[in-house]
Amino acid sequence: MAYPKDYKYTKEHEWIQVSGKTALVGITDHAQQSLGDIVFVELPKMGTELVAGKSFGTVESVKAVSELYAPASGNVTAINQSLSAAPEQINQDANKAWMVKIELSNPDQLKGLLSADDYEKYVAEEN
Repeated sequence: MAYPKDYKYTKEHEWIQVSGKTALVGITDHAQQSLGDIVFVELPKMGTELVAGKSFGTVESVKAVSELYAPASGNVTAINQSLSAAPEQINQDANKAWMVKIELSNPDQLKGLLSADDYEKYVAEEN
């Protein structure tokens, strides 16, 4: 699966799609493939302050539990509630299955993230 060019990526395999001062955050297709069948997602509460590089939740698959790391700092303004009932949406389309929406507190942090091309190279080297 191709990585959307308008997203930014972390080396921990999260993506962020920015629109003005808000952003959607999810995990990459590479991450969901590595995890296998996702059975549970633990996400923060609305109003939680995320800190770039720090854990904000977990994704549980039949294989393992993985931490989720914030690609940028910001306040959680929405949570994808549908993932509680159907976490397999992440396996079906990781690029669309956003987890949290945040109001960015420091947009400059996005400069340190990977482009789609850089992320693809990173994943290839990692394998």
